[in-house]
Amino acid sequence: MTLTCFIRYQIDPFQRDAFRQYAENWAEIIPRCGGHLIGYFLPHEGTNDIAWGLVAFDSLAAYEAYRARLRTDPASVDNFRMAQAKRFIVREERTFTEAVDGTLGRPALHGER
Repeated sequence: MTLTCFIRYQIDPFQRDAFRQYAENWAEIIPRCGGHLIGYFLPHEGTNDIAWGLVAFDSLAAYEAYRARLRTDPASVDNFRMAQAKRFIVREERTFTEAVDGTLGRPALHGER
């Protein structure tokens, strides 16, 4: 994957379960619409109102095509509407990054040197 869209969410920490459902819904929608879902991440310890979603694409053009498909996908539209109705997302930011060759997905060596 060439580009990864990092989505930073500021969420209502009292609606964590609603955000979890929102993220779980994307697990079916994103791949169907052409995105490579890396994952969604909820806060675990420390800051309790920041969550992340990571989705990869082959190019910016692939991302734009994906966004167009999201706008017409019934499940996607429903998921966006649910988020607006429940208001658990306070703010959303998108940053596009590229992986540095040789650094992505490196497993731990478990103490080996």
